[in-house]
Amino acid sequence: QVQLVESGGGLVQAGGSLRLSCAASGRTFSRYAMGWFRQAPGKEREFVGAITSSGSTVYTDSVKGRFTIFRDNAKNTVYLQMNSLKPEDTAVYVCAAVITRAGVRPGEYDYWGQGTQVTVSS
Repeated sequence: QVQLVESGGGLVQAGGSLRLSCAASGRTFSRYAMGWFRQAPGKEREFVGAITSSGSTVYTDSVKGRFTIFRDNAKNTVYLQMNSLKPEDTAVYVCAAVITRAGVRPGEYDYWGQGTQVTVSS
């Protein structure tokens, strides 16, 4: 069982930056692929990006060049660095974990955090 807790959300102006953190419980964090998803009001959960256990990353097109995912296995934490934020990035951001490969669909992940709100004002 893996428990995930996100932090770092908040209100930021367009063009600003935020760094989200996702802290995981357990001693096998390094074996998990970690994904970030977001959900805006009235919309479906959307894939943002993911990082494999070996550190490879993949991103959705709308955040490429602006968002970066990295992990610190010693701290059992994965991060989402968000730069050049836009109002359309406003959503609840949720991290997820899976022992297998890093997928892009929510159904491919086994464990989920509660999420943290990110609001980008124009």
